[in-house]
Amino acid sequence: MKKILIIEDNADVRDNLAEILMLGGYESVTAENGKIGVEKALEFPPDLILCDIMMPELDGYGVLHILSRQAKTADVPFIFLTAKAEKEDFRKGMSMGADDYITKPFDDVALLQTVEARLNKSERLRVASAHATGSLDHFIDEARALEAIKHLSDNREVRHYRKKDIIFREGENPRWLFFVESGKVKVYKTSDDGRELIVKVAQGGDFLGFLALFKEDAYPESAAALEDCTVKLVPKSDFAALVFGNRDVNARFIKMLASHVAEREQQLIELAYNSVRKRVATTLVQLYDQSHHNINLCGKTSPLWPARPKKP
Repeated sequence: MKKILIIEDNADVRDNLAEILMLGGYESVTAENGKIGVEKALEFPPDLILCDIMMPELDGYGVLHILSRQAKTADVPFIFLTAKAEKEDFRKGMSMGADDYITKPFDDVALLQTVEARLNKSERLRVASAHATGSLDHFIDEARALEAIKHLSDNREVRHYRKKDIIFREGENPRWLFFVESGKVKVYKTSDDGRELIVKVAQGGDFLGFLALFKEDAYPESAAALEDCTVKLVPKSDFAALVFGNRDVNARFIKMLASHVAEREQQLIELAYNSVRKRVATTLVQLYDQSHHNINLCGKTSPLWPARPKKP
């Protein structure tokens, strides 16, 4: 039976939660304030924690801060209970590593569904990590980072771009982190004589503009829609709060930066040493791999072959 720790200063809410969880087949342990909740969590680590935000002795943010830095409880799913639904509360909680929110008053079924979903996900991560190389801690850190990054694009301004529309230009000051929700976007640099060098084709799920935000400098490249696409705009302040407040997300973006540098180094090597014919062939293959779509040759749209030939 899964054990759930309830940290809630309101006795009626605390008892109601314990009763609902008991009927749902869970064992519940209760704590009336954050300080007692931390002590119980460290003494007997639960499978999941439900924690109120506004509490005496120690608030929910303090509880999360302490438990996320203890080896016993760092990987325990953590769900905030809050009667406040303001954006700042959600952003602060997610930046600290919370897994989810439940807003009071809550629906009984929704509560059980959220708890079940988080427990199932935690179990899948543990099972999968047993078959993967590397440590369990590393695997869970990667998963938590991806989850937090995914939430970064939730409830953001959405813009729809038509084919050839400019999303941002080289040299502009960065205000946003761009998340490609659907469609394809080309990232390119422009030479002095107006020619374009495509350095990347971004697709759904890709982030754009993070390099400029890290450097606090102008965009080093431009981006335009290759086809009709939908892009979410994440404010610069939200990006900074999550990246610099969550070590897992920070590590994930550092890996993205390292990958970015490696790609650019490879491009420079190919430009310096490969023949024109080989560079063109390599570019065609890269564009196919990135877009699986038609490309433009000499102003005419030409479909690529149905599938890349396999290496002998």
